[in-house]
Amino acid sequence: MTHSTFDLPQFRLQRGMTLPTARLAYRTYGTLNADRSNAILYPTSYGAQHSDIDWLIGPGRVLDPDKWFIVIPNMFGNGLSSSPSNVAQPLGPGRFPLVTHWDNVHAQRALLREVFGIERLALIYGWSMGAQQALHWGALFPDAVARIVAVCGSARTSEHNKVFLQGVRATLTGDPHWRGDHFTAHPVQGLRAMGRVYAGWAMSQAFYRERLWQGAGFASLEDFLVRSWEANFLRRDAHDLLASLETWMVSDISDNAVFGGDLGAALGAITARSIIMPSRTDLYFTPEDSEAETAQMPNAEFRVIESIWGHRAGNPALNPEDEATLARAVADVLS
Repeated sequence: MTHSTFDLPQFRLQRGMTLPTARLAYRTYGTLNADRSNAILYPTSYGAQHSDIDWLIGPGRVLDPDKWFIVIPNMFGNGLSSSPSNVAQPLGPGRFPLVTHWDNVHAQRALLREVFGIERLALIYGWSMGAQQALHWGALFPDAVARIVAVCGSARTSEHNKVFLQGVRATLTGDPHWRGDHFTAHPVQGLRAMGRVYAGWAMSQAFYRERLWQGAGFASLEDFLVRSWEANFLRRDAHDLLASLETWMVSDISDNAVFGGDLGAALGAITARSIIMPSRTDLYFTPEDSEAETAQMPNAEFRVIESIWGHRAGNPALNPEDEATLARAVADVLS
């Protein structure tokens, strides 16, 4: 699918490095109305590009382009926006700087203002790392966000979540082509192993016990692991996956000069009408963590997705029941 790009010259990153030209890839759906009041931002998630997540955009789907103007900005590090795989030396693989969600959302705000003249969003909708970006928006730009639906994400990456991410990183960098800071060739062995580790965390125990992969069109468990999970990561550049993983690792809406590490203050600054939606069976963005964060937000509802699809309940491309749950939440918050 085609996409557009927005360049930010001499883009200074939060952690002290500069991208000589930061490139933000994006795609739009629907038509912006005259007063620019119908804009929805839908950031990407880990390892995903806009074409991976736009399945839920369409008439009668979660986000309706007949009513709303939807912008998907591709996260830095995802292979379309500035990433290890596409920037010039000396910032290529092995030297790509740490990018934070502070950087992502500031670039996104510049895109909306300079290209579309949008100063206030009707909604930010995000899943997983997209939910992290949505909550960053709400805390850092409260006057620019009317509503948030944050699905299976967090305001601050938990310690347990970091353990999961460190395990994924160790699995991928266990490939024989790893040289300490870069890969000398496409790490097929490491990416396949990463897919299998990820599959054990992303789906719940009950998903596998009930053999739900059968209803999703897979002939066997091995078929599901190979064609869904191994394939998902094999198509990506491993340096990009590592860069995005580091962004996820340090995600924290309070880790900036505005809030000085005070998570309660950052959550309290989110005035947007919000629905925080964890999955009951998510193994790394747990409902308990989400409930504790929601309690510190002044205008937020805690609404659990009752599903055994684990983390994938928040991205239910193969699960109409969970998609209907997400669509109801968006309709409720926009009503």
